[in-house]
Amino acid sequence: MKIFLTSLFLLLLPAVMLAHGVSSADHATLVDGGLAAYVLVGAKHMLTGYDHLLFLLGVLFYLSGFRDILRFITVFTLGHCITLIGATYLGVTADEHLVDAVIALSVAYKGFENLNGFERVFKAPAPDLLFMVFAFGLIHGFGLSTRLQSFELGADQFLAKILSFNVGVEVGQVLALIPIVFVLKKIQQAKQYPVFYKVVNIGLIVAGAALLAYQLYGFFSSYNSTVEAGPQSLIGY
Repeated sequence: MKIFLTSLFLLLLPAVMLAHGVSSADHATLVDGGLAAYVLVGAKHMLTGYDHLLFLLGVLFYLSGFRDILRFITVFTLGHCITLIGATYLGVTADEHLVDAVIALSVAYKGFENLNGFERVFKAPAPDLLFMVFAFGLIHGFGLSTRLQSFELGADQFLAKILSFNVGVEVGQVLALIPIVFVLKKIQQAKQYPVFYKVVNIGLIVAGAALLAYQLYGFFSSYNSTVEAGPQSLIGY
């Protein structure tokens, strides 16, 4: 039981981390550090990106072999690389609360799917997982892009900065996945695994719903503040 609780804590640890927003320290690092700083901040962003990691945790629960893990993580990575690089380069933006709300929904979705929610509730098979992982990867990448675009990138080495940040994100993702996969493989051998599986996936649903509510609250609060500030402040909202 001690091993079970320790594993549960390690797997859900990202959920109790601080939000992975843009800090003044990150901005100072990018201003002073060059391309290497973008790699560093990208890795840090992913390692503290609890919503991204919770979604990946939900995906990994479904997979058994290394080949499957590699295939699904590659598809997810391809998805978020497309929107991270493309949206940032083209300057496509959206309200970060709404983007993060959809990411939160992806966390709840994966927990719901892992518990056979589609069969139990809708009496229908779940959508193709590989396609959904790719689709959510696109959304997660757009979320990463909104964070990167909150920095002042400047015109100098613009594409190189985007690519460097993306490399950092991939490094952070690998570093985060190693302990998650290790713990999952260990706990799968324990008698308590069925209970562990159910509890953690219920936790994903609850965490996703809570994050969704939090982000929607943030969106409507910021929107109301903008409206109260006057019509002029709505330009470009």
